[in-house]
Amino acid sequence: MSWALFVDESGQDQRESPYEVLAGLAVEDRQIWPLSQQLSDAQELHFGMKLFQAYGKEAHAKDLLNSKAFRLARQGVALSPEDRRRLAFEILQDGSRPTMDRLTALGQAKIAYCAFALDLVRRHGGKVFATMTPQSAPRPANGEAMRKDYAFFFERFYHFLNGIDGDPMGFLIFDELDKSASHILLGQIASYFQRTRNGRTRSRLIIPEPFFVHSDLTAMIQMADIVAYVISWGLRLRGMPASTRPELAPLVQIVERMRYRHETESGQVTWGIKEIRDLRPSDAQ
Repeated sequence: MSWALFVDESGQDQRESPYEVLAGLAVEDRQIWPLSQQLSDAQELHFGMKLFQAYGKEAHAKDLLNSKAFRLARQGVALSPEDRRRLAFEILQDGSRPTMDRLTALGQAKIAYCAFALDLVRRHGGKVFATMTPQSAPRPANGEAMRKDYAFFFERFYHFLNGIDGDPMGFLIFDELDKSASHILLGQIASYFQRTRNGRTRSRLIIPEPFFVHSDLTAMIQMADIVAYVISWGLRLRGMPASTRPELAPLVQIVERMRYRHETESGQVTWGIKEIRDLRPSDAQ
């Protein structure tokens, strides 16, 4: 048995998003294929077609769950699933003829699909790990040091794997960056697992060589993107000042039900979502 951690980010442009989020969705190996099939079927169910067919690329969370989608969804009455699917299909197939009903249906379909898909992942046992970093947080001065949010990620994923009987292995799957950025990240991760004590310990259960995939072709990376977006705009931990978008609350509730939770023998609880206020390694602070 093994677990895959699908990793994506939100807010890395450091512009509009209130928090930079690194999110991971852990899924057991035997669940990946049936879950991927059901996610594909869910797009047909809500839109009448695959979103890649409509857009020619991955439908990002920022396109599915932006404020405009919610505004369009609210401009008309709540449609039946059948009418919503038919009207959403019509506008996706021919965007040159928008009507109020079609735009309303598309907004409602986007929101319903994201909620349905997140709950599918939850029902298949998916676990959420994430870091939330203020946009003003200090960052490593050079590209050689691995950021602290990745170290936290690997720590929590290791503890999760270590708590499962049978010592399952974990492997890392990242949304592919440009080749230069991917090579830099590969070097940072290799250095962490080979040269640090914690990294060497955690390599017992985490394969140190990550895989990079195209998000357009990998349903679980797309789900990690949705998780990252929902956390960035909708979830706040204690003491975090930035406001949220209240309309995301139902999606936040699903994400919170999936977040990793561990209680030690002494009763201390650790969670899989954490705020990181300084991305520099401890020895550089």
